[in-house]
Amino acid sequence: MTPEAIAVVIPAHNEEALLARALAAVNTAAHHPALAGLQVMTVVAADACVDDTAKVADRAGASVLHLGAQNPGSARAAAARHALATLGSPTSVMWIASTDADSIVPPDWLAFQLDQARDGWEAVVGTVTVTRWPPVRRLADRHHEHYYASRPARGALWRHPHVHGANLGVAAEAYQQVGGFRALPVGEDHALVSALEQNGHRVLRTADCPVETSSRLRPRAVGGFGDHLAQLAAEDGAIH
Repeated sequence: MTPEAIAVVIPAHNEEALLARALAAVNTAAHHPALAGLQVMTVVAADACVDDTAKVADRAGASVLHLGAQNPGSARAAAARHALATLGSPTSVMWIASTDADSIVPPDWLAFQLDQARDGWEAVVGTVTVTRWPPVRRLADRHHEHYYASRPARGALWRHPHVHGANLGVAAEAYQQVGGFRALPVGEDHALVSALEQNGHRVLRTADCPVETSSRLRPRAVGGFGDHLAQLAAEDGAIH
């Protein structure tokens, strides 16, 4: 497919401290020369927020949805639904890119996904990196041991096993065919990718365009990447 419109969806629960950086990075990616002539819309689902998350998003030029679900799956789905309805293009030429409020996408993030869509991929499942580690003994080393355990020898293609809502893209038509993001408190990204693969859609798992994400050990969502890091830290007795 050749996308003519891109929806960037971001769920956010009390993310006023980190959201501005995330949106600045998305804005840079949206202005990549490869996207010239395309519609790009960013939607922040401010979910059960009691801080200034919505104000930060509005100041950055994002479209803001106010929700009270405190459910990442519901928030991501609502943002996608709103973007698709607002952009108004046929789903056959629309692309949905998902990231998180505590993550920093690279400048070529959307351009990279656009290239994969043009090559016939219906979903792009990317990896994440952490560049700002907390001062916890061996946390970075232990994470790398777990995260990259399945990576083959240098030069070989790594069809990685990871799924992150912080670095995910999907053709809108395929997204709707499998029912979109489910209203899950955790794992809505995994459920979507699993449904796409089970229904025969072309899913690219690639580490070529990673997204930088937070290493905080008190994550907003239970059971996600932050919990993975917290568990590794707890195993070393760094947190309780």
